[in-house]
Amino acid sequence: MRIAVFDNIKAEQKKDAISLLVTHSTRFQDFLLMLILSLIMATIGLLMNNVAIIIGSMLIAPVLYPIMGISMGIVIVDKKMIFRSIQTFAQMSFLGVVTAIVVTLFMYAPGMETGLELTPELLLRIRPHISDIAIAIVAGLAASFALVKPSLNATLPGVAISVALVPPLAVVGIGIATLNLHITSGALSIFLLNTLGILVASVVTFSIMNFYAKRDIVKVEIKKEDQALEKELNGRPNTPTAKQKNNIKKKSALAQKGKKP
Repeated sequence: MRIAVFDNIKAEQKKDAISLLVTHSTRFQDFLLMLILSLIMATIGLLMNNVAIIIGSMLIAPVLYPIMGISMGIVIVDKKMIFRSIQTFAQMSFLGVVTAIVVTLFMYAPGMETGLELTPELLLRIRPHISDIAIAIVAGLAASFALVKPSLNATLPGVAISVALVPPLAVVGIGIATLNLHITSGALSIFLLNTLGILVASVVTFSIMNFYAKRDIVKVEIKKEDQALEKELNGRPNTPTAKQKNNIKKKSALAQKGKKP
């Protein structure tokens, strides 16, 4: 028996959702900048035991999209989307951990008299619990459903806060910076559990919504994003070179000459 709320989705909404996931699963420079800023905020908030800063870091982090991009790739059986999303997620995770390490070493440099204090907010992110995977699954269902429904897009920041991917990633970096295996392993477990929960939930949601029927759209969207990324990395618009301009002038002159009686 199918659920009516999942069937009542327009083709245009599915197309927009795929386009959004492809865009946010591409490693644009602004994506990486927002990630770095988010991890700086999260690490400082955790070290200072400041809940408001931690919540703020989760609001600006774009970490949900690459995970849902993997899910979408699995559902529509598109290897290119799966691999590009995995690559973005892996790079995001690595860059996030490195950022947290740098911030931690800046605040607690080796040799300082005051060592790292295990604040309550830190302790919350090093003790995995069965409730973590349950929350991640619910958040994954909510995020994937809200992604397709434009009227519910405003709820995505709330989902990002509930699943809390950024703080555990920051704590992994804090643990590595302080050479504390207990902190690192506990935070990494929570991060992986949350990721798995979102992945499984969004695969189920996208499957029920029958996104497989829209798999042809992905190739077009990926090509568009690859072109946009190449243009951004080159750092200049696609304008004619001096040689091309010279050739254009020559052709124009010849054309004008041919028109003369």
